[in-house]
Amino acid sequence: MSKVLLSCQDLTKEFELSPRGLFGAPATRLRAVDGVSFQVSEGQTLGIVGESGCGKSTTAKLLLRLEQATAGSIRFDGKDVQHASGEALRTYRKSVQGVFQDPFTSLNPRMTVGDSIAEPLRASAGLSRRDMAARVAELLDLVGIRPAAARLYPHEFSGGQRQRIAIARGLAINPRVLILDEPVSALDVSIRAQILNLLQDLQVRLNLSYVLISHDLHVIAHMCDRIAVMYLGRIVEEGPAHEIVERPQHPYTEALFSASLSPDPDAVSRRIVLRGEIPSPISPPTGCSFHPRCPQAMAVCSSQRPTTVATQDGVVACHLRSPLAVAA
Repeated sequence: MSKVLLSCQDLTKEFELSPRGLFGAPATRLRAVDGVSFQVSEGQTLGIVGESGCGKSTTAKLLLRLEQATAGSIRFDGKDVQHASGEALRTYRKSVQGVFQDPFTSLNPRMTVGDSIAEPLRASAGLSRRDMAARVAELLDLVGIRPAAARLYPHEFSGGQRQRIAIARGLAINPRVLILDEPVSALDVSIRAQILNLLQDLQVRLNLSYVLISHDLHVIAHMCDRIAVMYLGRIVEEGPAHEIVERPQHPYTEALFSASLSPDPDAVSRRIVLRGEIPSPISPPTGCSFHPRCPQAMAVCSSQRPTTVATQDGVVACHLRSPLAVAA
């Protein structure tokens, strides 16, 4: 069994939207991430999937320490990094890097791509100018870009090439984990497969671990060893990718994957249409947050929040899967 490299426990993030009023009115808070727990094993990929606004990208920012969690813990290689600062935080950030959705906005248009890739090296590696140039050339070659292109600017590349450059920059200081936040959603369909194949090749060659965030269910099913399904800030189901795709335990997971088109044109699928919109995290529903849209909702779902129970090789938070519901 692979070693657990990155994990979080009961990770929570609240944003204060308005301060406490003059006459004691409570502050308005938005809970974007609500008690999220998962593990990422060495050399494997955890996929996080869910509708827009469910907290996926906020979770990525918490893992990268771009946002400070309100509660919960993050551990890397067995050490607590949630409250790390100074040298301990710098060491963690060398080990966990991010690649974001739009490479054009994540690359400085005033810097050559060589300078952009070299920036983390200047900040942490202490290399000579010659060694830095050699490392930049090595990284560009690793992601399929001619090393001579280091002197060009981001606008001189296509979207797929810019994302390759962003990946090269993420790999500059030899991280062990990459947080991939929608890494192909801004690219043409014809280019997406190339970037995904590159990521898979790099994972094998460099023994990388990935946290892959995407709304594209085909990408998640293709790339991931395990999948976590988020709804309104919570993980409602987590487990091996094939189990989540083929035998979902939560009604939301079932509905989510029923909306994904099968690559087999002869396959017969049953689309589950959810009523309504995802509720506001400012005023979430009582009980199970999914119950207003759930086609299998019971009376208990509107009054009691479901606990997370173990499945064969994962977890699910649903009253339908609780021991009491099964016994009834």
